[in-house]
Amino acid sequence: MTSFIPVPSDHDFPIQNLPYGVFRATPAEPARVGVAIGDYILDLTTLEEAAWLQSRSGASFFRAGSLNAFMAAGRDEWRHIRTQIQALLSADEPRLRDNEAMRRRVFFEQGAVTMELPALVGDYTDFYSSREHATNVGTMFRGKENALMPNWTHLPVGYHGRSSSLLVSGRPVRRPSGQTKPGEDGQPGFGPTRLLDFELEMGFFVGPGNALGHPIPIADTPEHIFGMVLVNDWSARDIQAWEYVPLGPFLGKNFATTLSPWVVPMDALEPFRVSGPTQDPAPLPYLTSTGPWSYDIQLEVGIRTPGAQQPDVVCRSNFRYLYWNVCQQLAHHTVNGCNARPGDLMASGTISGPEPENFGSMLELSWRGERPISLADGTSRTFLEDGDSVVMRGWAQGDGYRIGFGKAEGTVLSAVPSP
Repeated sequence: MTSFIPVPSDHDFPIQNLPYGVFRATPAEPARVGVAIGDYILDLTTLEEAAWLQSRSGASFFRAGSLNAFMAAGRDEWRHIRTQIQALLSADEPRLRDNEAMRRRVFFEQGAVTMELPALVGDYTDFYSSREHATNVGTMFRGKENALMPNWTHLPVGYHGRSSSLLVSGRPVRRPSGQTKPGEDGQPGFGPTRLLDFELEMGFFVGPGNALGHPIPIADTPEHIFGMVLVNDWSARDIQAWEYVPLGPFLGKNFATTLSPWVVPMDALEPFRVSGPTQDPAPLPYLTSTGPWSYDIQLEVGIRTPGAQQPDVVCRSNFRYLYWNVCQQLAHHTVNGCNARPGDLMASGTISGPEPENFGSMLELSWRGERPISLADGTSRTFLEDGDSVVMRGWAQGDGYRIGFGKAEGTVLSAVPSP
């Protein structure tokens, strides 16, 4: 399958991908829904208004400037619309290819628009699903013998994040301030975090939700997962260390979370499904999924220091390292009757692997600051400094094409003065 829009084989956005996003042609114009194809965006809002895209039900999905209505529509509609888009973009289909007037209306250069968050996110949950990451962090703070908490291999641990501070890629991140652990006089201090970190994660958006009090059975979870994005769950480690006992993360996490703007649909990732790690002990029946439900998605993180042209890659990992898969995460989240809603975001937790180069956070890469990371400009880092940009990328490699996620990027700004 090829598109009449030229797309190199190593480009993130071929016709096999077609990730969904929300954009503004100019800052003053209403938001529109589009799909990425090569270096362009195909405007689905305009195509729907012109009746070039039609749903099975007759409903309109793309006029509200978010993906929530489409996410709620379910897999049959997702596939119906996707098939129409692929047909319109096919090199063998003349309808759009040969209609110059319509092409001028519906194609936009990605570099000339403003991207927005792809959905109105009502709720955001962050899991803790990488055994390597949990083991590394536990070893640092509790010792190797007590690295994993007793519940970790029995359920997907998670916490509720803050949806109001979700940021689309490209938006800067302000260094947060907060309380940190007591000094020599036994009193806590206050000021900008000194241990600002990234966390390499991915996330999925919920499609059709579930009614309050009615869990989603694990066999049905694929019908409720719309697509995936890259996630940088920024963390202030010193603030987090002081506050997290007994109720977990709070101000050390909720100041910013960066998302890639393009949501890759699960159908585009279907060829890359693989088995995840062996789970021992076997999960309880409500968490027992059949078939492979991990994905072979290559991930990398780069740090671009002020003045540098390109980021230095400091981490290479893979989504398949996650111990708890997306179906288990959603089944566990709703097993108590919690109602998930279209557009809710579920993040994976830091994705680390077995080798040091696979560690998905500065906390692990520098081993709590004991092993500085050398960069190409001659500087080194244990944690992030003001002016640093963190750039995350991810892709699944096919035969002659790749399914990419674009990037999740944010630049660290200095803290605001203390109140």
